[in-house]
Amino acid sequence: MEPRRKGDTGQMPRPRGDTAQMPRPTGDELPGVRAWKDVPAFETEEAEGLYWAGHQLDPRLMQLSIHRSDVRESTTITLRFDPRMLSRIKRIARRRYLNYQSMIKQWLSERMEQEMRE
Repeated sequence: MEPRRKGDTGQMPRPRGDTAQMPRPTGDELPGVRAWKDVPAFETEEAEGLYWAGHQLDPRLMQLSIHRSDVRESTTITLRFDPRMLSRIKRIARRRYLNYQSMIKQWLSERMEQEMRE
């Protein structure tokens, strides 16, 4: 989840609340944001920039926010084809400079789209 933004109202850049008047930390450490709910809604991108100039994400929140692709996004299946049909499919794929398995997936995807429209 990312920080929220309200519609651009054309107002002066100022985060909601008193965060615009907050003094910048003098040390090396910026205040850490430990949860996304702690980030205010911003009126403009400038207001968001002012906020993040004086704050930083907690490393744990940053780690949790990284998208990790699921290893099982693709499932292996077995299809049995007549050898002559498979040869024709491979021949068509070669003419199109495609991998025959990718071409079959493309055909299935196109057909599913067609079925969903009907």
